[in-house]
Amino acid sequence: MWPFSRASVVPVLRLFGTITPSPSPFAGPTLSLAGLAGPIEKAFTASSLPSVAIVINSPGGSAAQSHLIYRRIRQLAEEHKKRVYVFCEDLAASGGYFIAAAGDEVYADPASIVGSIGVISAGFGFERAIERLGVSRRVYTAGHSKNTLDPFLPENPDDVERLKALQQDVHDVFIGVVKERRGALLKGSDAELFSGAFWSGPKALELGLIDGIGDVRSKMRALHGPKVKLKVIPVGAGVLLGWLQRTPSVHAGISEPSGLIDPAAAIAAVEARLLWSRYGL
Repeated sequence: MWPFSRASVVPVLRLFGTITPSPSPFAGPTLSLAGLAGPIEKAFTASSLPSVAIVINSPGGSAAQSHLIYRRIRQLAEEHKKRVYVFCEDLAASGGYFIAAAGDEVYADPASIVGSIGVISAGFGFERAIERLGVSRRVYTAGHSKNTLDPFLPENPDDVERLKALQQDVHDVFIGVVKERRGALLKGSDAELFSGAFWSGPKALELGLIDGIGDVRSKMRALHGPKVKLKVIPVGAGVLLGWLQRTPSVHAGISEPSGLIDPAAAIAAVEARLLWSRYGL
């Protein structure tokens, strides 16, 4: 039950974390459509006020998940005739800004980092390492492109060309969304805005990527009066508990591996840390 009248409530979605289809407790908070579908729906049905506030703090991640979350927000905004106000905190970069573009109005703090409208892929090459170890790599495929970008094989220029073409396709989707949502407000050239660069809040305002400098409480009070209440919609509850329930006990016997150290989870944690650290956070 709501502790106060629906007429005085603005629902607030706080989206914090990297954007990935595969949540991992080692990687910290993560965002995906599967995890957010319910909270997003609740945000658009929890109040009779015509406003929904979304607070974003994300370095980005999966382009597909970013687009799916963006689309769900816009679909529900149109269905329920709500206006979406987005507030960037420390970081709304890459996929974080992709989601922010769902806002009818976008605000940031003067110290926020905003932008990074680009696409990146990163990896490692281990072919020399296994050669030094005296290990031979044996790969058998049906389809000559199935081993594209195999990190244990020498880099193939054709693979790189295909990857860059794929990145450009995804980048074009991102650019299209930003242009559709921001339109004539954009003030920089395409070469500047869509280079993957990122800016402080004031510079993002100058470039038209946001609509103003402000915070969620001040803006909602200005819109709906000093008695308006902000109700945070829970996001991601139960994810850690579900993981713990699936994880074997720490008291497992020697003959029963506990599985507590998951290489995939460890890699996910490193990747998440790198995403944040790229922006100095």
